[in-house]
Amino acid sequence: MQTLQKKTALRNGNQMIAEGAIKAGCKFFAGYPITPASGVYKGMIDMLPQNHGIAISSPDEISALAYCVGASMRGFKAMTATSGPGWALMIETVQYALITETPVVICVVQRLGPCTGGATQGGQGDILITEFATSGGYTIPVLYPSSAKECFSLTVEAFNWAEKYRTPVILLSDKEIGMTTESLDYSGLDDLKTFERETIHRTDPDFKNWKMYGFDSPDMIAKFAPAGGDIKVTATGSAHNAMGYLKKNDSETVSTLLHLEEKIVSHRREMVLVREDIQDNSSTLIISFGITARTMKDAVKIARGKRIRVSALTIYSMFPVPEEKIINAARGCRRVVIPEENINGQYRKIIEPLLKDKEVIGINKTGSMITPEEILERII
Repeated sequence: MQTLQKKTALRNGNQMIAEGAIKAGCKFFAGYPITPASGVYKGMIDMLPQNHGIAISSPDEISALAYCVGASMRGFKAMTATSGPGWALMIETVQYALITETPVVICVVQRLGPCTGGATQGGQGDILITEFATSGGYTIPVLYPSSAKECFSLTVEAFNWAEKYRTPVILLSDKEIGMTTESLDYSGLDDLKTFERETIHRTDPDFKNWKMYGFDSPDMIAKFAPAGGDIKVTATGSAHNAMGYLKKNDSETVSTLLHLEEKIVSHRREMVLVREDIQDNSSTLIISFGITARTMKDAVKIARGKRIRVSALTIYSMFPVPEEKIINAARGCRRVVIPEENINGQYRKIIEPLLKDKEVIGINKTGSMITPEEILERII
């Protein structure tokens, strides 16, 4: 991508996801228009061909992700974008990318659900379905920005994680972040680092010891061999051994399946992204993410203006769960408030076991945004 010339501009989150993908080196996009993710689709269709990439319209969401997985197997960074109904259609292909250790980024811009729900209404109800979509319960890394600028930087990070750990990565957003236009300062975005997957070729000195899905330790990521290159690639969605050969009741096959989780768990401390706003002697900690993190920020400002001591933790790396950051932020507090725009406190259910000695209060709402006043009511 060319050096960013703008200093400030009006942008929404969807536009910045597209710009971030191009900065990250994305060369292939396939998508199917769906509100509120269509802005990502349009941005990639408009900009990617101008940056030496290919962007295509797909007949449906199943095809869109399948095209992206195929492009990634060939060695190109790839991304698609969708919302809840489209994500539901993509789940089988997500699992194929996971078991074949194929890097791919899937942007999911949440809307009101279930099913087709409310296409133009916001929500934060896809947290569990994005993370726990796999048979076997594998950890899929999930990042969640709360502003247009963060949409850019976390898109770059999503590609970095996908390439480094050979895994699908979810970039979770929501209708308000995706479609709200705001003044954006581009400073610092040019400086973001990008990561390229490690590849192998038949002429490389370590080829004789290489296996497509091989590993010598839990944290090892096997070098990637592109399909259509000088190495025969075996990529099956069935259980397989380290060479990719379909096997059953085989110890190497079981080890290979376990490694899909172990490689993420062993790197989890490198995959922590949060913003801490800790005030000494606070009795209350608020934890949030996405659009609700911005509401939280306003509530904290109002509370402190009234001399109420309160701390805040914005979570960007939803999964793997940043357990140590959550525990440390809550230390000394007697109450933890978790606002999220869904009916049952989806993320609260995940992190509540980490807060054993705290009063945990959920603020939940569906169909409209949580307000700062609704948060203040629970902390005063």
